[in-house]
Amino acid sequence: MDDLNCLLEAAPVQLKPMVDAHIEHIRTVCAQDEEIWQIYPTNMMGSDFDRNIAAIRQAQDWVNFAVLDSGTGDVVGMTNFIRPDRANRSLEIGGTFIAPKVRATGFNAVMKRLMINHAFACGFNRIEFRVDTRNVRSMAAVQKAGAQAEGVLRQNRITWTGYLRDTAIFAILKEEWQG
Repeated sequence: MDDLNCLLEAAPVQLKPMVDAHIEHIRTVCAQDEEIWQIYPTNMMGSDFDRNIAAIRQAQDWVNFAVLDSGTGDVVGMTNFIRPDRANRSLEIGGTFIAPKVRATGFNAVMKRLMINHAFACGFNRIEFRVDTRNVRSMAAVQKAGAQAEGVLRQNRITWTGYLRDTAIFAILKEEWQG
């Protein structure tokens, strides 16, 4: 997974391997949109932040990034490569949150393009996105990035609020990628 864990950048996005110095900045960014956490599997607000960011960072099968605005140097979110499977050449991009100030600006599209290009360059053939069906904005973003809807896993996950989540599965194959 070492080849996945590197600096990725294309203006205005910079993805840096997550380190301790990023954590307080990520906490601040996560606190900018309290409502969004109602449709995420975990809560990144208040006292839940420490436990959940530690779990994300300790997951052996996650490659964590701090998301920065390259123009300002500000941390504006986090994202991850999840469960890279070399044998089957597939991985997931997820656990993504970006600050409200960079949403609907094209920032997310650049970030996804960087990650998709890098995963394919590292030999992966399939990239998945798993999205709560209530998260209409994220579903639209992954489709705009070129991912195809593959189906819905009904009530496959219980979120931190106790909600039985339906998860939409999207994927893009290397042969389909126009990036």
